[in-house]
Amino acid sequence: MLTKAVEDTAFYRYMPLLSANEVGGDPSSPATSLEEFHSWCERAHAQHPYGLLATSTHDTKRSEDVRARLSVLTEMPDAWYEAVQAWQAMNRKKRVAGLPGPETEWMLYQTLVGAWPIEAERVLRFMEKAVREAKLSTSWEQPDQIYEGAISHFTSAVLRSRKFSDSLSAFTGRLVVPGRSNSLSLKLLTLCAPGVPDLYQGSELWDFSLVDPDNRRPVDYELRSKLLGGCEEVSLEEDALGVTKLALVRRALALRARRPGAFGAGRRGSYEPLAARGPASEHVVAFCRGGEVTCVATRWPVLLLQRGGWQGTSLRLPPGRWRDSLSGEIWEDDVAVGAMLKRLPVALLSRERS
Repeated sequence: MLTKAVEDTAFYRYMPLLSANEVGGDPSSPATSLEEFHSWCERAHAQHPYGLLATSTHDTKRSEDVRARLSVLTEMPDAWYEAVQAWQAMNRKKRVAGLPGPETEWMLYQTLVGAWPIEAERVLRFMEKAVREAKLSTSWEQPDQIYEGAISHFTSAVLRSRKFSDSLSAFTGRLVVPGRSNSLSLKLLTLCAPGVPDLYQGSELWDFSLVDPDNRRPVDYELRSKLLGGCEEVSLEEDALGVTKLALVRRALALRARRPGAFGAGRRGSYEPLAARGPASEHVVAFCRGGEVTCVATRWPVLLLQRGGWQGTSLRLPPGRWRDSLSGEIWEDDVAVGAMLKRLPVALLSRERS
C-alpha cells in the first residue's frame, strides 16, 4: 500500500524535480552532501557490504540517464525557469478548456527535456499513464476520456510545433554533455561503492527510457556486442551512443574480478573517503576501496565550468603508484584533478603491485 500511495500516486503529483521522484527516493530531500554520501557508504560497508546497488530497474520511473540529465537543471534554475515561461506562452493556445493544468504541463516539459529526442507515441503513452497514476482527474479504474483527450491533444499539438521543437532542442543541447558527465559519475560510484552493482538490461549505453512499459522495450544486444570490441576513444561531445559508459562498465567489472577483495566486507575491502583541496574541492567525489582501488568522480559539472574549472584543485592519493583503468595514465602522491580528469569526468585507479 505504501508503494501505491507514494511511488504510484504522490510521485505523479509532486513535480518540482522529476529526477528525485524515483523508486526508493525521497523527493523532499533530493540533494546529498559529500559528508552524507561518505557516511552512507561507510555504514553500508559496515552493515550491508553486499547490498544491491541499482540505478535503473524494471520499475524505474525514469532511467538513470534521464535522471542524470534532469539533475543538471538544479545547476541552472534561472535558465530553466525562463525556458518554461517561454514554452507556456508559446503553447497557450494549444490548451483545451484550460487543460493541462500548470503541474501537468511542467511535468511534460521535464519529461521532454530528460528524454529528448523522443517519439511522440512514447510521450503520449507516458502522459496517459502519468495522469491516471496521479488519480486527480482520471484513473485506471475510472478513466475520464474528455480530460485525457485534452491532455493528448495538447501533447500532440506541442510535439507537432516546429517552433517549440527547435526551442526545446536548443535548450536540451545545453544539458547533453553535463548530463553525460552525471551519468558516468553515477555509474562509477555505483560500480565501486560498498555493495553489489546491478546493471539493468540496456543501461550499459545511454538509455533514455521512461516508466514501464517504456523501459521494458527490447534491448539491442547485438549493437552492444559490436561496440564492446570497438574504439573507446570518444569524447563526451561525440558519444551519441554511450560507448564511454560501456567502456567504464566493462573495465570496472573487470577490475572487480581481478581484485575482489578490495570490494568485499571487512578490513580488506575498507572504504576510505578522500577529500580534494582547492577552489573546486566540492566538485570532487573520491574514495579508496581496500587500499587497492580509488574512484574519482565529478559533481555539478555546469557550476564547475562557471567557477573556473579545476584550476588549483588537487587530490592526494593513498601511497603507491596508481594506474587509471580508463586512460592508462599513472598517478601518484598529490595530483592535479584537472590533469587527471582532462579527458573524462571520472577516473578509476588501481594501485600498481610490485
